[in-house]
Amino acid sequence: MKLSRRLCCCAALAFALAASGIAQAETAKQPSLKIQTLDGGSFDLAAQRGKWVIVNFWATWCSPCIKEMPDISEFVGSRKDVAAIGLAYEDTDKAEVEAFAKAHPVKYPLAQVDVYQPPADFEKPRGLPTTYLIAPDGSVAKKFTGPITATDLDKAIAAAKK
Repeated sequence: MKLSRRLCCCAALAFALAASGIAQAETAKQPSLKIQTLDGGSFDLAAQRGKWVIVNFWATWCSPCIKEMPDISEFVGSRKDVAAIGLAYEDTDKAEVEAFAKAHPVKYPLAQVDVYQPPADFEKPRGLPTTYLIAPDGSVAKKFTGPITATDLDKAIAAAKK
């Protein structure tokens, strides 16, 4: 599907959900997330306690998402106190997401989520990328809508430590 068609479909879906009055679930104060990763492993947010965790919703067709992935990967690779999970938020074949992951390798696991039943403890992204910084105690330290950089993550961690 062409990029412009996907964007139109996503915009139409978002508008329809908003117009329908369906309540938007809020992100839990201490969200849980257990998911199978594209490489056949698993990721459990609770098992990451003691670390900062980046939970990044992205899509293969999202230019800002693709641009931020290397920066997030470098950030994760440079710090022992940080982990991440990339959640492909799109309605496409798993094989397409796997091919994208091979072409755009990162130092953190990737998984694909169902856009109709996304992780229950996170609100549905209203735009991509959407990133959550989870504190070592498991609470949400910061939510970012739009692309982020390592500097953004450093600043958010420093602010949350105060």
